[in-house]
Amino acid sequence: MNTNTYTKARRIGWNTVGVVQLVCVVALAVGWLLLPRHAQQRILADVEHVRPHTDVTFINKQPATIAPLYNDDSVVTDAELAAVIEKVVPRFSRKKLRPNYVEHALRIWHSKIEFAKPDLVSGPQMVDYLTDSAAYVDSWGTDAAPILESVDEGIHVRWGKDGSTSVHHDHLLACLAEAGVSLDQPVFTISKRSDVQQVLAQALRDFRLDERETEWSVMAFALYLSPQQTSEWHNAEGRLITFDTLAHRLMRQRRSQGVCLGTHRVYSLMALLRLNEDHGGQLISSETQASISQFLHQTKELLIASQSEDGSWPPNWHDGVHATERRDPDEKLYRRVISTGHHLEWLAIAPVEFHPPHNQIVQAARWVIDNTQNTPQDVIDANYTYYSHVANALALWRGTNLSGFWTKWPANSLQEEAQNREFTGKTVDNP
Repeated sequence: MNTNTYTKARRIGWNTVGVVQLVCVVALAVGWLLLPRHAQQRILADVEHVRPHTDVTFINKQPATIAPLYNDDSVVTDAELAAVIEKVVPRFSRKKLRPNYVEHALRIWHSKIEFAKPDLVSGPQMVDYLTDSAAYVDSWGTDAAPILESVDEGIHVRWGKDGSTSVHHDHLLACLAEAGVSLDQPVFTISKRSDVQQVLAQALRDFRLDERETEWSVMAFALYLSPQQTSEWHNAEGRLITFDTLAHRLMRQRRSQGVCLGTHRVYSLMALLRLNEDHGGQLISSETQASISQFLHQTKELLIASQSEDGSWPPNWHDGVHATERRDPDEKLYRRVISTGHHLEWLAIAPVEFHPPHNQIVQAARWVIDNTQNTPQDVIDANYTYYSHVANALALWRGTNLSGFWTKWPANSLQEEAQNREFTGKTVDNP
């Protein structure tokens, strides 16, 4: 082979290598572009050794609302509702204020309520306490770590049984949503300023289907995502999460299990049906709608069969006709408050087809109204979270909420009475 022939062959070889490299680069680029966004984010996160961003684009900022369906004074009169509300005004001591109390108060009073008396905690103050670590530190000092933690690009909420934390996973986020707090609301950790959107984004990444409690996650996600008709996303492990999956996760758990005697799962499922109907019908499939409806009809039958003669629903309402014979002989009365108040709450946003006979609803309301009025204030204070659901349920049955009723009812006497009581702040484990 002469030199010219060798040089030509070698030149052709390098050209071929260049073409092959170009084809490979183009193929990789096309392959990358064809990957779903969440897969791209997962690869980048693995390369950069950080957790991936959520693949949800947040278009909507305001959470959805679930309007009450009734205004029934046979369930509760204005005067009775006022008497119950007197018991649950937020009269909290600012020292070592438990986030769980604030979350429950905020979800029923909402974020804009303003009280004239300085002893009462107004809505904006409750929002600040839950979203600004400085306000939390003012209350707890160095005795507890702030509940808001900076994690990667998001904000994690510290939760657990400790009274200094949010008691349930995503409970704080769900309560912000129910209170009408926008995703634009500033959030301050010790190290940076962020917003509620980053709390939601972190929660979407963190969610796992095998968690013990999913009720509050479902509520938070549905309230913030349903207005923009987002029905699915991927968590940090790359797993596809849909509201269909979430609904079936709630339904497959035994009725005796779950937060607050299994009642919060019922509320979350009813909320999914309502939000799906109100926001385009794309949140859950028709098959899932049918499954939820069947679950709620079964719940109705259990409530019909298990109601006690005094009108209350027992803690073991899920035993139906066997509730009385299977009753715990050491049952605490507050557990009937939990069951009865929570069931009245979800029934207030449920269509009539899911209701037990109306007289049973009236009897349940009568029992819980009498119980609230006759229970000493210090006992209610120690069980504030339970009674907050009672007040919210009764307000919903009158087609309103606590803040709406407060501004219309002659409230001077209520405020004077409320500010004269000192919140005891007894420590109890409250769902």
